[in-house]
Amino acid sequence: MNDNKQTKTWKMNESTNLIADKQIIEAADMIKKGGLVAFPTETVYGLGADATNEAAVRKIFTAKGRPSDNPLIAHFGDRETVAQFVDDIPQKARQLMDAFWPGPLTIILPSKGKLAQNVTAGLETVGVRIPDHPIALALLKNVGKPVAAPSANQSGKPSPTLAEHVSYDLNGKVDGIIDGGKVGVGVESTVIDCTVDVPVILRPGGVTRKQIEAVIGPVHVATGAAETDTPRSPGMKYKHYAPSIPIWLITGPSDVMEKKAKELRDQGKKVSYLVSAERAAELKLLDDVIILGSRENLSNIANHLYESLRKIDQLNTDLVLAESFPNQGIGEALMNRLERAATVIL
Repeated sequence: MNDNKQTKTWKMNESTNLIADKQIIEAADMIKKGGLVAFPTETVYGLGADATNEAAVRKIFTAKGRPSDNPLIAHFGDRETVAQFVDDIPQKARQLMDAFWPGPLTIILPSKGKLAQNVTAGLETVGVRIPDHPIALALLKNVGKPVAAPSANQSGKPSPTLAEHVSYDLNGKVDGIIDGGKVGVGVESTVIDCTVDVPVILRPGGVTRKQIEAVIGPVHVATGAAETDTPRSPGMKYKHYAPSIPIWLITGPSDVMEKKAKELRDQGKKVSYLVSAERAAELKLLDDVIILGSRENLSNIANHLYESLRKIDQLNTDLVLAESFPNQGIGEALMNRLERAATVIL
């Protein structure tokens, strides 16, 4: 692709037959010809390329500035196509597919080796999922083959939940953007490795551990990847989701945050906040605050997280004090993202 070329945007309207929509067909043709197209899923916007075309996939890493040892997730339009690219689907994986596909769950399975090597980062496994979004499904079915699609943002920055976020990061670096409005879940898919006897959650996300264990029984949870390892899933090794202004994640209650803010102000620092409505009320915050939502609805906070992280760079501040949340249910994914975005955790 020519970097000076203007990125095309398709604004999707309500359609009863997306699979036959001319804009979807045009975007699918662009992917089939080796181009990059950003599109909405139920989690975040993904940056799609033909997962069987190594040159096309290489453009993803270039556009995002993404480390090449970080594997990509292959997105499919149906389970029949998934079966053509994986070597084995264990019973527990099938149970998870039945329960959560289409949906925000990526399953690590043995690869048949038919995908581009830079999709799997040279591993013998591949992460696969079927997204639960009508535009994504229509696009994937028109492409007719797996589409590698990490989040459509500059690597390390907050993932995009609106087409405007994609355009801000990648305009002129990708061929097209399908604008399907704001996404629903707001954090990436859960990634679970089903190549082992006891499946391992490699990245928390839109499907919780409790929901998974209700279907297949106990699972393990990975702690991360060492710097020398090739990660088996995105989101395990590198710093992610961070604005350019430092975030200090405060794990204590309001008085701990208030004391830390005073210490920093005494040092001449300008302090802002990323907190719940309840914390804002407790601290009587009126200015220099981004409110995520109510602690009573962590799903809503997760949905607004990346949009809120992007707003931080618009603040005139030295650092942001962020609130921590219960590490259970969707809170596991929420805290995973906040911890990876944070410069300091106290």
